[in-house]
Amino acid sequence: MQSSTDVLSWTNQDPRESQLFNSWGVLYRFSTVVNPSGQSTTTLLRTVRTNKEDRVAKLEWASNGGLGRAVIGKHAVPMADLVRPDPRYPGARVFNAPDGLSYRWRPTPGSPDVMLEDSAGNVVAIFRPTRPTRYQIGDVYGELHFLRNAGAATITHPPIMDTVTVTAMLYRFCQAFGL
Repeated sequence: MQSSTDVLSWTNQDPRESQLFNSWGVLYRFSTVVNPSGQSTTTLLRTVRTNKEDRVAKLEWASNGGLGRAVIGKHAVPMADLVRPDPRYPGARVFNAPDGLSYRWRPTPGSPDVMLEDSAGNVVAIFRPTRPTRYQIGDVYGELHFLRNAGAATITHPPIMDTVTVTAMLYRFCQAFGL
């Protein structure tokens, strides 16, 4: 059975400027700035304790607003590598995680949900769009469900959870802008 701490409410239709929170408060925050030359950078911050955030990732968008470069921890990769189209499933995107395994975001047939499958085909997370609901933190447009005990049961460990959060945001961005 899934506990409520494994469901993060996701604010804002634009995932580049959003927060993910649960009953404990904000866990992740995407913040985007545009420098004077027009270059956009999105920073993903993770709350580690009250009034303390760590930078998890920096996403440097291409000059045309498209996919650029992602720096997750100490590793830099093209954003396109984190949302590679999977020709086996329409609308699916694959990426390699810090555990060395391949994961796939793909639409759930007959549902608005998008599921994340590990390399063995186990569903380990789900993004569920919701009707906009107002919360004190902001309007919520979706929920990110982490299935704590699915697959290798490592989905909620920070390096993997951080990568899942980044790739979920990039998946949403690609869907929203038809990339």
